[in-house]
Amino acid sequence: MSIQRIKGRKLQGRIAGLYRAGMDDFVTTAVETLDLHYTGIDGDCHGGLTRRSGSREPWYKRGTEMRNERQLTLLAPDELQVAADALEIPELKPEWIGGNVLVEGIPNLTHLPPRTLLFFQSGLTLKVDGDNHPCRHAGRSIARHFEGREDIETGFVKAAKNRRGIVAWVEKPGRIAVGDAFDARIPEQWIYP
Repeated sequence: MSIQRIKGRKLQGRIAGLYRAGMDDFVTTAVETLDLHYTGIDGDCHGGLTRRSGSREPWYKRGTEMRNERQLTLLAPDELQVAADALEIPELKPEWIGGNVLVEGIPNLTHLPPRTLLFFQSGLTLKVDGDNHPCRHAGRSIARHFEGREDIETGFVKAAKNRRGIVAWVEKPGRIAVGDAFDARIPEQWIYP
């Protein structure tokens, strides 16, 4: 049995936008800086060391307390535009789908592998859990901005497949600001047959 291995490497990116939500809604608002703690963003609906399981974890009874690996949603402008084009809308704003960090300079952001570490100038480190699967809830949020386009709610799931960004959690706390550069350290990867 042969295992294909791909050497780890480093990429550089930049923060193009930052956003935070409140406790009552996942829709975010633009901010200039974010202070990130082990619990993520204080007061954010996705914050906390733990979260309750949902439809993404069918192996647990719904509502089971588990580690929160979905503290932050990272998105890329180019992937958002491809999804917008597929939905036949002029733009898809990160705020509408609960984005926290808009990232430039990392090609195919949604395909960054799990365990990738993002090292920021402030000392903050984020650990990538994996891609963020698109859902109707986000599609419904987008549709509110386009009267008469109820098709967007379900259409978003297909339009954003493999381009919905990634989810990550705080491995080392710190502050980040719009314009900050960071290094993405992609671990060695292998295909397990």
